[in-house]
Amino acid sequence: MNLIKRFWTALILLSLVFIVLFYGRAWVVFAFLQLVILGCLIEFYNLARRRKLHPRTGIGIALALFLGASFLFKGLPLALCLFAGLVLIGFDYVVLTRTVESAVRVTESISVTVFGAVYLGLTLNFFLPLREEFGVGFVLFLMAVIFLGDTGAFFVGKAIGRHRMTPIASPHKTWEGAVGGLITAGFSAWAAQAVFLPAADTLAAVGAGLAVSLVAQVSDPLESLFKRAAGVKDSSNLLPGHGGFLDRVDSLIFAAPFFYFVLRYLWKPVG
Repeated sequence: MNLIKRFWTALILLSLVFIVLFYGRAWVVFAFLQLVILGCLIEFYNLARRRKLHPRTGIGIALALFLGASFLFKGLPLALCLFAGLVLIGFDYVVLTRTVESAVRVTESISVTVFGAVYLGLTLNFFLPLREEFGVGFVLFLMAVIFLGDTGAFFVGKAIGRHRMTPIASPHKTWEGAVGGLITAGFSAWAAQAVFLPAADTLAAVGAGLAVSLVAQVSDPLESLFKRAAGVKDSSNLLPGHGGFLDRVDSLIFAAPFFYFVLRYLWKPVG
């Protein structure tokens, strides 16, 4: 039954993603990203509350939206949005902190609130310039490398994994699985380049795929570490058979901005 749930959930999600990527205007892609970020951020703050931390969800969402706005509106600097968000957060805490008990928690509350907003609101929004500046093919390339690489790591690790890679964050991840995932990502990059980016340089695509896979293998365990700290297996149960939004995008959180910077400053496939 779980496999059936996973299949239908994955089919619906992937169909929605493809429709938005191929047919949505920039503001539609932006709106879709904000919904994903909103879901992830709420899950992140709920994980923090399990550890008796006290993030302020509303103000964190506001900061994440401020950061996202700089990606949609070209003339709006990211630094200005970050500064405005920090001022808003400062005002919120100064006005609403009215007891000694809440004052004691201010430092940890601000820290987890700001970190969550930046961790998700800054990173995942890079999908917008990735599509707008380089095209849908590069987004599909990234997704293929990440998801197929993760699949390869899972099966190789399950078959021959012996040496644990991140025993605290993710006990089931092994060095053998990581190597298997890296090899799978390399082959996936080669295949994805042929399908989605036929005019691109194959060697550069494989190199980018390998580099992205390495970054993803940091991004994934970091999210697992948050869940481990909270004592839960999944970030939520909102997606039947798949856990939560954070569970689905964990590898992409660092991989998306990293791939954008690779394209912008190293690969430079257009322009």
